[in-house]
Amino acid sequence: MKKNKLVAPVLKWVGGKRQLLETFQPLLPRKITTYCEPFVGGGALLFHLQPKTAYINDINPELILVYSVIKENVEALIAELEKYENTAEYFYSVRDWDRDRVRYDALTDIQKAARVLYLNKTCFNGLYRVNNAGEFNSPFGNYRNPNIVNAPVLRAVSVYFNSADIHMTINDYSEVLKSISNGAFVYLDPPYDPVSETASFTGYSKGGFSRADQIRLRECCDDLSARGVKFMLSNSATQFILEQYAAYNITIVQAKRAVNSVASKRGDVDEVVVRNYE
Repeated sequence: MKKNKLVAPVLKWVGGKRQLLETFQPLLPRKITTYCEPFVGGGALLFHLQPKTAYINDINPELILVYSVIKENVEALIAELEKYENTAEYFYSVRDWDRDRVRYDALTDIQKAARVLYLNKTCFNGLYRVNNAGEFNSPFGNYRNPNIVNAPVLRAVSVYFNSADIHMTINDYSEVLKSISNGAFVYLDPPYDPVSETASFTGYSKGGFSRADQIRLRECCDDLSARGVKFMLSNSATQFILEQYAAYNITIVQAKRAVNSVASKRGDVDEVVVRNYE
């Protein structure tokens, strides 16, 4: 299947890997037939590789709903997005839809998916963030001309989703990894271990990702290795993560931190790429 350059992330996502694709390329296996990404997020690597068979998963149901609607009903999604306005008043009215659960639950899947895309394009710094109640709470971005309706990319992603064998789930990552067989390639991009006490960001879903969770993930990686499944994992280059994955091949890469409320704190940071293969 020939790659389509228009197939690209439709959402800006915390920790998105679009900037690192060239760095990742020489670290990937030479041949990838079945691809698995249990923390798919914005899907930059998925869309770059465009594998024929892919298992994508995320615990954020709204994210997977967006992908499902793009696959099943992209033209209706585009038509819905064309109704949205780039004003603060309209933004906050749409943002508040999930404060009334009865009203929100009555929305169609197309309306829910369009809302996520609209808020992502127009909120401050493109930061998808929810509070403890699961309500979207990023403020209005006040951008002059945000690309709310990126129809060419939406259509291209829809064509890819329908021409490949794509399996979408909303499960704990460990359940996904249990079902992956030898011969598949797994890319893991979990919430990162914080580099400082104030650096943690897990607001893309309710709850968090603790050090106990990081250890559980490493144990899942050990299981993948024991089963002969190749994996590559990204995380912050903290001493804790370096110690957890000391038995594996570790490459330090430079990534730009694009999401921070303080502009001066956005810049290059060290990240690790962990692999269980050469």
